[in-house]
Amino acid sequence: MSLMRKMNRALTATTGLQVQRARRAPAPKVPVKPAKAAAPAKRPTPAYTVPADPATDRLLTKPVFIMSPVRSGSTLLRMLLNAHSRLHSPHELHIRRLEVGYGSKLSERAMDALDLSRGDLEHLLWDRVMHRELVRSGKDFVVEKTPSNAFVYRRIRDCWPDARFVFLLRHPVSIAQSWHEGDPDKRTYEEACADALRYMQAVDNARKGLTGGHTVRYEDLTADPEGRLRTLCDFLGIDFEPSMLTYGERDDTQIQKGLGDWRDKIRTGTVQQGRPLPKDDEIPEILKPMCKAWGYLK
Repeated sequence: MSLMRKMNRALTATTGLQVQRARRAPAPKVPVKPAKAAAPAKRPTPAYTVPADPATDRLLTKPVFIMSPVRSGSTLLRMLLNAHSRLHSPHELHIRRLEVGYGSKLSERAMDALDLSRGDLEHLLWDRVMHRELVRSGKDFVVEKTPSNAFVYRRIRDCWPDARFVFLLRHPVSIAQSWHEGDPDKRTYEEACADALRYMQAVDNARKGLTGGHTVRYEDLTADPEGRLRTLCDFLGIDFEPSMLTYGERDDTQIQKGLGDWRDKIRTGTVQQGRPLPKDDEIPEILKPMCKAWGYLK
């Protein structure tokens, strides 16, 4: 019998107590700060084919895409065009973010047997969503104006071989100023310049990579809306309609939150030129190449 047991027996007999070895207290737990979730990896563009028979693979005919940077007046142009009896221009649809996934290997093999890759399936989905909007409107042609479409202009061109493209330009400094003022707590003016420049470069790449498009400048549109709209209608192969200039009276439900100073102009059907153009010495260095490329800087 060990010494500890003998002592405990004696203590228990006389006092009712026992001696036990003290247990070491566990070390205090130090709170671990959860690791910051990594940004999801950018999904690569899926493989796809240009439709060999658009009459079979596409419901839309001659869709119109407005390629424009953020804050370039695309909402104004959308509403002007939507007032035409043959053009339906809904809110931004962001179709490029609609993706298709296979639920199983069997479904993937089944689609492969139909010569439909994941990219082809996504194009079918894009086309169906936009066609649904067009059918509900009762008009002839759809006009889509999501600014980020410029980043995937090749894919849009390949999806709809008969698509038509309108390039909407605005002074780069006006774009950056408006982009900053839209949410000054989110981005400084310098950050707004850099971020908006991405969209401008994407639109510039689209202008160079697409043939047969039509360019509209925001400053010209607001200075001479009828003249610019007549030219644009000629490009689209439709007649100009005076109702395009009174679009606010035609459809008051078009007045959306966030239009700000345009609200009264929309209701009255008047269009006025926006902020004055900046002087050359007010152009940040980061925007000078784009200003020069678009003809805003000599």
